[in-house]
Amino acid sequence: MTISVPPPEQGAAAQAHEEVLPWRRLDRRMLLVHPVHEAVRLAPALLAAVLLGSRSDNHVWGLLGLAVVVGLAIARWFTTTYRIGPVHIELRTGLFQRKLLSVPRSRIRSVDVESTLLHRALGLAVVHVGTGRQERKDTGFRLNALDARGVPQLRAALLRTAPAETAPDEAPVRPAPPVGIEIAHFSPGWVRYAPLSLTGLAIVAPVAGLLAQYGAVEWVAESGAVTGGVHAAERLGVLVAVVIGIALLLALTSAAACASYLLRWGGLRVVDDGATLHCESGVLTTRAVTLDRNRLRGATVAEPLLLRAVGGGEVEAIMTGSRRQQKVLPQSPRGEVDRVMNHLLGSAAQYSVGLRTHGPAAARRRVTRAVLPVLLGALGLAIAQLAGAPIPWPAWLAVAVLATAALALAWDRYRGLGHAVLETEPNWLITRSGSLDRERHCIEADGIVGWTVRQSFFQRRAGLATVSAATAAGAGRYDVADLPAGQAWDLVEQAQPGAGDRWAVHSARTMVE
Repeated sequence: MTISVPPPEQGAAAQAHEEVLPWRRLDRRMLLVHPVHEAVRLAPALLAAVLLGSRSDNHVWGLLGLAVVVGLAIARWFTTTYRIGPVHIELRTGLFQRKLLSVPRSRIRSVDVESTLLHRALGLAVVHVGTGRQERKDTGFRLNALDARGVPQLRAALLRTAPAETAPDEAPVRPAPPVGIEIAHFSPGWVRYAPLSLTGLAIVAPVAGLLAQYGAVEWVAESGAVTGGVHAAERLGVLVAVVIGIALLLALTSAAACASYLLRWGGLRVVDDGATLHCESGVLTTRAVTLDRNRLRGATVAEPLLLRAVGGGEVEAIMTGSRRQQKVLPQSPRGEVDRVMNHLLGSAAQYSVGLRTHGPAAARRRVTRAVLPVLLGALGLAIAQLAGAPIPWPAWLAVAVLATAALALAWDRYRGLGHAVLETEPNWLITRSGSLDRERHCIEADGIVGWTVRQSFFQRRAGLATVSAATAAGAGRYDVADLPAGQAWDLVEQAQPGAGDRWAVHSARTMVE
């Protein structure tokens, strides 16, 4: 089934034609999907209705709650319409409070496709239209859902812009799905990197909180397994029990992280057809993202501490018109990271070039910021001990351990700090920083639209400055932190010849005045 989409146009005639276009409804099969989604979303209320009915021996409450859920789902389908014109795409939603969302087709930056297991069983897909702005989940342009057979043609049509509105760096995208070079695909062995993130804890903690709200903590505490564990802990000792508890928590969070990783990234394929990067992944819920190569302004390698320690990393694309970096490669081996980065950036130079260090002042700043809190804590303990308060020796041991860890962290942060300017055609700015969450950004200098050199009070005293490159892509700002102040505008001039000279002229005029 195809979805008719008029070609993009501009002008009064196109606007007048758009006003007479009919409004369309979503696919009728959504009448089977919406009740399930509403039931999941309103599960606490349904559970409360069922419990109320069981306690009063009146099951009408449960049936009434189910009827309300089904009614809301059907009303959502009847009150949601959309139309695609030559100038705008429009979406009308709401039962009690009507809302009209209109997006100019010239502002469309991405069209992502998602399908849950239920959607796929019914042959449906959810289409997300992005404009490059940070949008809340409930305010974006989202068509849930359309016939999956017509989505590839719809996506290709929406990503085309009218000739008058097409910027030089925003060329139209060729129809999807692309057929080209596969630059990455999922390997089951990558799942070993999943526990090296906080994903498992982020999954387990909310579930534990929800169970605690419904009294599950008391039920678990009174269970035979916990009671036996408490008796065993009394026999083994507190320290052994704590170690066993931490091991069990790590095992649980690791299992959750691995399951989440497999469900999210299983079946990953990244295909480059020369005009677009097409990323597909997911087991139960599939996601497809198409990235315009002409809007690619660089890439980022994320290397969190634990992932870096075992030789892994992640790759994210820096795209013009997108306020977030698009993950192209999840946690994976360093060899895969290097290969994908080299392909995205066109050569190995941008990723493998050696970085300039920032000197002893930057190192001292990192040591001071890491160790000072520990020293303040040690000073507080010393004052308390001089005042006669008993300070047990484990407290001083903890101070020594924390001081050692702080020094190691400061040294690793300094080792990870650096930058380079690769003078090619075009120039590239490479900057790296961080330890626990280290990132290396490679940004095309032609995509940088402005520079800022700033100094805090302590930076001025240390003779350091932070250079920020502003860009319309990705995070919007990329910092070269704690650079010697005398090198700040030299860096700007090297990356964008002429930009540093303009600042030098401005500074000279200011001094004369």
